[in-house]
Amino acid sequence: MMTVKEIAKLTGISARTLHYYDEIGLFTPTEKSEVGYRLYDDKALEILQQILFFREFDISLKEIKSIMENPDFNRTQILQMQKKMLTAKKERLERLIVSIDEIVKGDNKMDFKIFNKNEMEEMYQAMSENMTEAQKKIFIRHYGSMGEWKKKFLEKASTEEVQKNFQKVVEWYGGKEQAFSAAMHPGNSDIQHAYQKRMDSIMQKLADNKDKDINSFEIRSMIGEYDFVTKQMFQIPDATEMVLEIAKSYLTNQEIQAAQDGIYGDGATVYIGKAIEAFYKR
Repeated sequence: MMTVKEIAKLTGISARTLHYYDEIGLFTPTEKSEVGYRLYDDKALEILQQILFFREFDISLKEIKSIMENPDFNRTQILQMQKKMLTAKKERLERLIVSIDEIVKGDNKMDFKIFNKNEMEEMYQAMSENMTEAQKKIFIRHYGSMGEWKKKFLEKASTEEVQKNFQKVVEWYGGKEQAFSAAMHPGNSDIQHAYQKRMDSIMQKLADNKDKDINSFEIRSMIGEYDFVTKQMFQIPDATEMVLEIAKSYLTNQEIQAAQDGIYGDGATVYIGKAIEAFYKR
């Protein structure tokens, strides 16, 4: 058995962090001594190692806890997934090193693409691996096969228009690495579904109150909740630019207006767009 102090020395994690992991139920001690000291066995150390692998990719503690508590949790599958993630990160770092070498030698050609082909292929792989079978069937029905969808995805992602959208995403996340990491690790599907369900509820409440002043406390409170859920859903510190971009599409894109009004009622989309702009620009 190892104490907190010994685990901290072995892993480089502070004792305070280990105590916190225990408090939130993420990494609990194997047992406690008669005087209350936390003690850990070799199996516990393996669990901590898996947690640290996930933390290497900035996956939230909440998501890690959800993964570890999943009854379908398979240690071998998780390790294989983590190996794949680490390999992808290693390859990305190697590409960055090559780019730096080319810049130093003066051989680097300017490329205004935000994400290169290899990175976009990694994104596709991450998306396909996180899809349910039902979602895959939709793409197969629409494109004929997953291979054909991959081809269309890469073609579309390489266009100037989509690359400009990628630039916006990079700005929302505060950097390319953060944006790429978010794309590669979309998070636990159950959690994302819960966020989406909550977002739908907020949209419906706004639509049901579209006769009210957009600057009223009630409407501003709903948009404040919309802002909070957006930050949690996309794991970004500031959702202002992202949500304002959404509001702009609500106010100018007739296809979006038609689709959303079909769900929330006539005039709801424009009203929500105006309410969002009023909230952030006040």
